[in-house]
Amino acid sequence: MRVFSGIQPTGDKHLGNYIGGFRQYVATQEQGEAFFCIVDLHSITVDYDPRDLHDRTLDLYAMLIATGLDPDRSTVYAQSHVQAHAEASWLLSAVTSYGQLGRMTQFKDKSDQQEFVSAGLFTYPVLMAGDILLYQTDIVPIGDDQRQHLELARDIAERFNARFGETFVVPRGVYPEVGARIMDLQEPARKMSTTNGTPMGTVRLLDDDAKLMKKFKSAVTDSGREIRRGDDKAGISNLIDILSAASGKTPGEIEVEYEHAGYGDFKQAVGEAVVELLRPIRERYLELRADDGELLRLLAHGAEKARRAAAGTLEAMYERMGFVRL
Repeated sequence: MRVFSGIQPTGDKHLGNYIGGFRQYVATQEQGEAFFCIVDLHSITVDYDPRDLHDRTLDLYAMLIATGLDPDRSTVYAQSHVQAHAEASWLLSAVTSYGQLGRMTQFKDKSDQQEFVSAGLFTYPVLMAGDILLYQTDIVPIGDDQRQHLELARDIAERFNARFGETFVVPRGVYPEVGARIMDLQEPARKMSTTNGTPMGTVRLLDDDAKLMKKFKSAVTDSGREIRRGDDKAGISNLIDILSAASGKTPGEIEVEYEHAGYGDFKQAVGEAVVELLRPIRERYLELRADDGELLRLLAHGAEKARRAAAGTLEAMYERMGFVRL
């Protein structure tokens, strides 16, 4: 079985990234041949600083390894190091409709926030489809907010197969049962984000222990006292999901355990669990970032593995679409 997932090197990585993405990566690398891609080509669809892109690419690679990916067991690489991604995107654009791209929710949301809207922002779901399909991917561990994009990739694969012959595996998504969408601690109706979230409501993976505890102690809850999940208790529901992810306990078990606790004690417990979860990740990341030469060597190793794996699929695409090959 082949596994693929990608993540952009934009913004400081936060608890939502870990629970909805990184943690799944580590679990799924045990299920077969795994490919994890730093999708740096996606990062240039909005305004960005070139130096920042360079540094954050190395930051993200270090974080992926710190959270448990093994570069020998998995193929971990940067998208721009494998030319097949850009080529596949252009070929797949021939079987993607304008209407499908126009219905992408993330395009609508992001384009409303910008004065200049790049064509890349509109077409990048096709690049994402190429990322996935190049590796004959069976499963895609992915955050809940990427469901629509994965469905588009599935549609593109099916349309290509129907028009040009069986070429791609049609992938399926794997979503976390708990914590698929971690919310902002200060505004629990909003998804946790380092770009659109609140400073105190966003739990960064590199926050020190004291900062983590301060954020959880000040988390917004509600005027009640019950520690239970519910539509009327967005803040407490979010904290229950976070504690479930950090402790391995089910939300139901947490509700029973803290049935008679106050909100203050509960927020303290959630904060302590997250501190214990993130401390070893932060320490490992700092070790890795101290030697960028080693990071570059590992990135090159991953890129070579990815190029070999993608080559056969790309060649089949060209041949079945009728191109003359030399």
